[in-house]
Amino acid sequence: MDDVTAAKHLIHLLDLTSLNKDDTESRIEKLCKKAQTPYGNVAAVCIYPKFLPLAQEMLADTGIKLATVVNFPEGNADLSKLRAETEYALEKGAQEIDAVFPYKNFLNNDYQTCADFVAYASKLTGKKHPLKIILETGVIEKSALIAEATKICIANGANFVKTSTGKTEVSATPEAANIILETIASGRRNVGFKASGGIRTIDDAKKYLVLANAIMGWKWVSPFNFRIGASSLLDNLIEVIERGY
Repeated sequence: MDDVTAAKHLIHLLDLTSLNKDDTESRIEKLCKKAQTPYGNVAAVCIYPKFLPLAQEMLADTGIKLATVVNFPEGNADLSKLRAETEYALEKGAQEIDAVFPYKNFLNNDYQTCADFVAYASKLTGKKHPLKIILETGVIEKSALIAEATKICIANGANFVKTSTGKTEVSATPEAANIILETIASGRRNVGFKASGGIRTIDDAKKYLVLANAIMGWKWVSPFNFRIGASSLLDNLIEVIERGY
């Protein structure tokens, strides 16, 4: 696939993200305007819960989903905190929830706590609000452990398995993506995949697109199953389209 074709396709698979501690209403307004491009709209904007009402107003009738984060970025295992944050996010208009897996518990071999966390998050979000579980693969790191964490997510109701928060030293990698996608492919449920963290150029993004196509098939690669979370990637995609190569 040539870069221009890939760029046009990737725009529709993008969760345009701003998750900075110093985010302002002005920055979120610019993000929402940016999400609507001459080449089509992004799949979703992913922002902190307090900005959801503003984004909801700005993105009305655009088809762009409102995504937010919970248990972010620490990845604790406090179910009462998970419930409070998720209920608040849904009340503020969230349509998709990105929740951080309790990866510290996982690395301490406390798999049951992790399974309970994902199952409870799935119960809270329900069938109408896709749940993306962020594994933090740069910290989990080992292939067998990434596969095991993915299996826990699949078995307990996650709708997507996501690589990273983007807040650790190592974020998304093609190697981690390959493990997650292979594990999803061998599972019994159709679960989506989201790569996030450090994906800034079309060359970065195409690696994940090619992997998903090879493992899951081209028809599977749609906003219902495949996302890339990024803040600066969209600028590069538009640059590629307008440059023509």
